Amino acid sequence: MARARDSFSDLLTRLLTGTAVAIVGLAAIWAGYPWFTLLVAVIIGVLIWELAHMLGAPRNPAFGLGVAGGVLLLAAKLLPIGLGLPLLAVTGLAGLSLLPRNRILFLVVATLIMLASFGLITHRDTFGVTWMLWLVLVVAVTDIAGYFAGRLIGGPKFWPRVSPKKTWSGTVAGWVGAGIVGWAFMAVTGMGPALIGISVALSMASQLGDIAESAIKRSAGVKDSSALLPGHGGVWDRFDGMLGASLLLLVIESFTGFPPVTS
Repeated sequence: MARARDSFSDLLTRLLTGTAVAIVGLAAIWAGYPWFTLLVAVIIGVLIWELAHMLGAPRNPAFGLGVAGGVLLLAAKLLPIGLGLPLLAVTGLAGLSLLPRNRILFLVVATLIMLASFGLITHRDTFGVTWMLWLVLVVAVTDIAGYFAGRLIGGPKFWPRVSPKKTWSGTVAGWVGAGIVGWAFMAVTGMGPALIGISVALSMASQLGDIAESAIKRSAGVKDSSALLPGHGGVWDRFDGMLGASLLLLVIESFTGFPPVTS
């Protein structure tokens, strides 16, 4: 019983913080442009700052890179795509001269983060509220199902060297939860069973985003990306899964006719 209480010792704090984040996020999703774009830009600015700080950037350069990330994301959204997309790599390139170490890692990760956030904004603006809520629920249910299954069921660790708390039971529970979300949205969107498979694939990408961040934190010797979100750690700790799923969804949307445009 004591072990069970310890497993959920951070649950109330996580719930309160998660609820506040969810309210702000859902309001921005519903409002659409420009509020959703501005919120994502602020989140990414903070996230880039966290990344730069973890990888050894001094305080002022890390802050400057964060501001640049947010501003360049807004510029990429406002400019024609041929001019905007190259801007997504500028923050990472700037890190080559501002970071004393881990420069290539920052370049790669920061550019992927910028691409994922651009994909997130494009997804909301192009495909509407319904498909944005689907994506959010796939990522959220993956995280929630994994959290509870991992603590209640436990069992073998998924990748203990990188993410000591992640279990196979939690990982599979995340896939199942995402599949259920896909099944529920089949009726809402008129899509066929392929939506279940895509939802599970995005769940896997979400988990890979989480694992990638865990690997970077482990390499940097830190527990959390920052302490900005009580119970969750930093902004990246809360949005790593969303970025992973968004990056895969951007690829899917670029090469297929999925999803159909809705309001």
